Amino acid sequence: MFIFELKRFVIVIIGAIFNAISLNLFLIEANVYASGFTGVAQMTSSIFQDFLNIDISTGILLFLLNIPVAILGWLKVGKGFTVYSAISVAVTTFFLETIPLMNLAEDILLNAVFGGILAGFGVGITLKWGASTGGMDIVAMVLSRIKDRPIGIYFLILNSIIIFLAGWLYEPEKALYTLVTLYVTTRVIDAIHTRHEKLTAMIITGRGNQLTKAIHSKMVRGITSVPAKGAFTNEPREMLMMVITRYELYDLQQIVKEVDPNAFTNIVQTTGIFGFFRKDDEKL
Repeated sequence: MFIFELKRFVIVIIGAIFNAISLNLFLIEANVYASGFTGVAQMTSSIFQDFLNIDISTGILLFLLNIPVAILGWLKVGKGFTVYSAISVAVTTFFLETIPLMNLAEDILLNAVFGGILAGFGVGITLKWGASTGGMDIVAMVLSRIKDRPIGIYFLILNSIIIFLAGWLYEPEKALYTLVTLYVTTRVIDAIHTRHEKLTAMIITGRGNQLTKAIHSKMVRGITSVPAKGAFTNEPREMLMMVITRYELYDLQQIVKEVDPNAFTNIVQTTGIFGFFRKDDEKL
């Protein structure tokens, strides 16, 4: 377990470095905006500098915006998840303050595309290892539990505000290039990590009882067991089917790997759920 946590810690740092590089070398100088709280911090910094003549860096604003979010996450989401989010924000802030601002490309489209690719890679690998980059991830999770609406809606609302302000305060083409960045970022994240709110896991295993006990010891999720048989070997198997959130995917992968390394797991998008699905803030 220590090795896993160490790897996750290193991945979070690498992801934060890629986020900082995407901003300082591509997006900030081109006035193209990232998604989520990073984009909010970037937009706020631009407004302070261009309209109020106050120089506050994106890194400092990102750190300040995430302080109340970290407290909210600690109370409502989970301590481990929040700690890794805080590490990601702190490392991103550090590198935003140390990496010099510059334009590696004069073409704004190149800045938008490559900035989006690097940002998407940073966020994607962070999510893939069961952590987050903080900010909107935590806020959206909390709001989703309160309102029982998909997490993506809140990302869409916030990013729409960023796009609107980019076109209204600056040039309309800035909004379009920001849209390109957001699209590229989302596509890269999707390629690296499953971004859907709920997923269905179908696990084919010869150790059904042990695996069920191991999952229930760490996760509070219902599991349906279906008898199965290998078509090639004719050996008896079990198929364990369960619905999880995307933030539980990493934990499930580690449990299956520890209990039955030979298990076959299929993860598919869950479009909708009818019936009881326990939320993390519900009491047992």
